[in-house]
Amino acid sequence: MSHLIPARQNRPTGDVIFSLNAEATKRRAAGESVVNGTIGSLMNDDGSLAILDTAARVVHEVSRNEWAAYAPIPGTPEFCAAVIHDYFKDQPVLKAAATAVATPGGTGALRHALMNFLESGQKMLTTSYFWGPYQTLCDDHERGLDTFSMFTAEGTLDVGALDAKLKDHLKHQGRVLLFINDPCHNPTGYSMTRSEWKSVVACVKENAAKGPITVLIDTAYFMYGHGDDPRGFLNELVPLLGSAALLFAWSASKSFTHYGLRVGALVAVMADEKERNATQAALAYSCRGTWSNCTRGGLAAITKLLTDPALAASCDAERNALKLMLNRRVHEFNAHAKPKKLIYPRYEGGFFVTVFVNDWKARHEKMKAQGVFVVPQSEALRVALCSVAEKDIARLVDALAS
Repeated sequence: MSHLIPARQNRPTGDVIFSLNAEATKRRAAGESVVNGTIGSLMNDDGSLAILDTAARVVHEVSRNEWAAYAPIPGTPEFCAAVIHDYFKDQPVLKAAATAVATPGGTGALRHALMNFLESGQKMLTTSYFWGPYQTLCDDHERGLDTFSMFTAEGTLDVGALDAKLKDHLKHQGRVLLFINDPCHNPTGYSMTRSEWKSVVACVKENAAKGPITVLIDTAYFMYGHGDDPRGFLNELVPLLGSAALLFAWSASKSFTHYGLRVGALVAVMADEKERNATQAALAYSCRGTWSNCTRGGLAAITKLLTDPALAASCDAERNALKLMLNRRVHEFNAHAKPKKLIYPRYEGGFFVTVFVNDWKARHEKMKAQGVFVVPQSEALRVALCSVAEKDIARLVDALAS
């Protein structure tokens, strides 16, 4: 006799990414030459975790009273204001319509979106390639997950497929919650062009006349995107104000290299003040009903890093150095992968890239036997280039192509 309810009796016992990382780490510790392209943490070329020194110092300078005390349920006002400013400092129209709550990492933001913008049993919509825990979150919160084909035959975002799915969701469940992970999409590495964003916005706006559409943009990796303006795409979203609800999943994990600090936020942008206030109340209520409070010391540290000009500039400089390291790996991957005729999306920056292969199960096992670890997905292999040293990329590509 099981005391678990039936829906919870057959849950998987582990996460595939963390399991593969543990196996790679164990084999390396035993003296084997291993290339570990599984875990989504930025690593230095010597294998150590890449950490912003300024961020680490500020975390340790937070007073014990800040670490010990409760944070306000929706997060400290200073933190929420700092995150909103961080997103929209160059976009005052969106900033004026924004509200926010603190969450334990970006995952907490995704959870709040699912629970407040979909009914039980309804489905969220995202791209056909997506971060696996989207499915876990949906399963655990009694929501479904549906996808639209991500790429056209030419390798660009398939806005026509998105349009068809928006219409289908509006017809069958009366509302849409759309997750878009951009820039530096996990797992493909693809970043949308400004032209693609314009097309997506036009598509959403047209369909939003028929029912409520909420667009969540998961920006976990946006500080590592191609080019010098990681927030430039926000300008394309302004036309949605008043037509669709905009949500942003913000995370300090990657931007400040403190994954274990679990500092994140969900930012909601809504033109109507009454709806914005109701949304803030609903999100704060969800905070109380799940984790109650986030870590006050973590919120204090990240607030200081965002608002102190000297500290922010120091973090920017250190992050840019890490971004250059990552971009060298991206360049090296492209230089080796294209002659091998590997098939993968346009890859200009970010933690991950996905290589499309038909024999993905067999190839994954063969690569493991060679000491090269990546993450298997349906018809594809995800490579966490963020954790692969530049010197190992040629070996990695050879294994992928073999």
